[in-house]
Amino acid sequence: MSFQESPRPSDEEEAFYVQCRAAYLAVFKSSLTNIASKQQLCRALQQAGRNPAHATLNKYWTPRTSKLNFDDFCEILKKETKTEDTELMRAFNKMDLNSDGYISHSELEKALTTFCRLFVSTVEQCQMAALERLEANAKLKRQNFGSRSYSPPKSSVSSASASSASSASAASAAAAQAAATLPQPPETDATLKKDSRSSSRTSSARSRRSSLSNSITMTSSSSTKASKIPEPSGLQEWHHSSMKGCFFLEDDGSISSLQYQLHVPQTTNVYLTIQPLSLSHAPDKPSSWMTVDTALFAMAAGETKEDSSLVGFTDSKDKEKYVWKGELHAGTYYLLPFTSGCKLKKRSKKSLSNKPIELIYRSDTGEPDLTRELREVLSDIFEVIDLDGNGLLSLEEYNFFELRTSGEKCDKDAWAVCKENFDMRKNQLTRQGFMELNLMEATEKNGDPADLWVTLEAMGFNRMLELVDACPFQIHVHCEGTQPSIQPLSMDSGPKLQNHALQKSITARTGAKALRGHDNVFVYTYRGEHRISSLIANKTNQKVTVHVNNEQSRNCCSSRGMSVFAVEVPARTKMVCQHILPINERQDWTYNCVETILPCT
Repeated sequence: MSFQESPRPSDEEEAFYVQCRAAYLAVFKSSLTNIASKQQLCRALQQAGRNPAHATLNKYWTPRTSKLNFDDFCEILKKETKTEDTELMRAFNKMDLNSDGYISHSELEKALTTFCRLFVSTVEQCQMAALERLEANAKLKRQNFGSRSYSPPKSSVSSASASSASSASAASAAAAQAAATLPQPPETDATLKKDSRSSSRTSSARSRRSSLSNSITMTSSSSTKASKIPEPSGLQEWHHSSMKGCFFLEDDGSISSLQYQLHVPQTTNVYLTIQPLSLSHAPDKPSSWMTVDTALFAMAAGETKEDSSLVGFTDSKDKEKYVWKGELHAGTYYLLPFTSGCKLKKRSKKSLSNKPIELIYRSDTGEPDLTRELREVLSDIFEVIDLDGNGLLSLEEYNFFELRTSGEKCDKDAWAVCKENFDMRKNQLTRQGFMELNLMEATEKNGDPADLWVTLEAMGFNRMLELVDACPFQIHVHCEGTQPSIQPLSMDSGPKLQNHALQKSITARTGAKALRGHDNVFVYTYRGEHRISSLIANKTNQKVTVHVNNEQSRNCCSSRGMSVFAVEVPARTKMVCQHILPINERQDWTYNCVETILPCT
C-alpha cells in the first residue's frame, strides 16, 4: 500500500472499519483475541451481515489454519459481500404466510417447528447410518469404542416434536433468553469513525481525546552511505561460519523461521550479516524477494531462554545486506532472524491462471516422471534446506524440511531405508537422491500430484511454481580471533524470545513519549537507517485502545497493511504497534503518525 498514492480513506472506508470492529467485538471481548475455529469465524461473519456457506468457510479456514486475527477478518469482509436485501425479503416472505407484512407468533412457530423437525430428522438419519456401519464392521467399532460396551441413543424425534409444539409464550421466552445471551457491540464503535478523520479537523469530541503526533522525514538510502558500517579490513582472514534459512508466511499472516545457536569460544570482534538468498540462475534477473527486509538479533543465552538478554542487532544496511559489528564475550548466543512483514505479505491470487503447471508426466515407458519445471523447483528447495551449504542434506536438515511439509520427523531407521534406495554420500542425501525420493512418492500415488502440491505450498510456492509466500536468507558470522560455530534450532519459545528482543531494540534506542492526558501510556518510536518501528507501553491496570492514523505519511508502507487501524494493548503490557519501510528506497520518505486513545466504555 502506498500512502502517497492512495487518497485519504473515504467515509465509506471508515464506516466499513467501524462495522468490522463492531462485528468482531460482538463475538470476542477484544480485537486482540484471535479467531480460533471455523465456528467462531462463521459467527463473526454472520455478525457482519454475511451468510457464509461451507465452501466459503473452507476457503478461509483451511486444514493448515490455526488462527485468524482481526486484520485477517477485515480482509475477508472486503472479499465477501453482504447478504442482499432481496435475499432477506425472500426469506421473510416465506415465513409471512398471509402476506400481511408481519410474522405472527404462529407463523414463526411453524417455521421453527419445520426447521427443527428437518434438523432432528437429518441428525437421526446420520446416527442410524453411522450405527449401521459400526455394526457391520467390527474392526471399525473397536477403533471407535474399544472394548467398552455401547448402546445407541434413544430417538429424540418425539421429544423434539413435543418441544416444538409447545406454547407460543414458551417459545417467546426461550427466544428472549437466547437473545439476552448474545454479546452486544460496545458503544466505542460509534466514535471510531470520528477518530479516523484528519487531525486538522477540530471538534469538542477531539479536544477531549489524548493524541500524540510523530513526524519523521527520512532521506533516501542513496544519500546515507556515510553512516554505513564499514567492512573490517582483512575480513577475508577472519574465521567464518554461515547458515541458510527461510522466512515462511503462514496462513494467519504471521511469519516463522528457524532460530540459531552461536557458540564463541573466546572473546572476539564479530561481524554479523543477514541478507535474502537469491535462487536466480540469471545474474541480470534477481529473485523477486531480494527487496524483503531482514534483520538478525543476537541474544546472550541465560540459564533459561527467558533470561536471555539482547546484545545487538543488524541496524545498518548495505544494499540487500544488513550488518552488525561488535565484540562478543566467550559463550553461547541465540541468533533470531526477523523480517517486518512490510514487504513479505499475502498477495492477491486474482492474477493467477486457473490452470496450474503440470508436475508429473508419463515417460515413453508409461512410468510417471517429474517435469522439468518441478525439477527446477525441487532443486531450489534443496538449495534452501541445505542449511550449511555443503551440497548434501543431513538427517537434521531433512527433518526441518519434513516438519515444515508434513509435521513429522524421519527417524534413523527410515533414514537407513533411504540410504538403501536413494543416492547418498557420507550418510547424507544428495540433490539427485532428493529428486529420486520425490519421484518415488509420486510413483506410489500413480502420478497423483496432490501430495507434491502440499509440499510445494508448504514451502511457499503457488500453483504457478512461483515462490511468493517465503523468503530464503543467508547468515554470515565472521570472528577475528576464534572459530565460531552455528547450529539451527526450532524453539517453541522462539517467537516469544524474538518479540522480547524486538521490543528491547526499540525501547533501548529511543525515549518514551506519554500520550497527552495519560501519564502511564507511552509510545516509543525507533528510527533506524532503513526502518521505523513503534511500540506502545500500557502501564495502567486496564486495557487501552489506541487509534493509529498514518494517512499523512508519504512513500511509506506499513506492516499492518492499512493506513488507519486500532490497537488494543492489555493492562501492564508492551506491544509492537507497526513497522514502516519506504516504498521506493531511492526517494525520501516521511513518516507521519497520530496515535489517539479512544475513550473506554
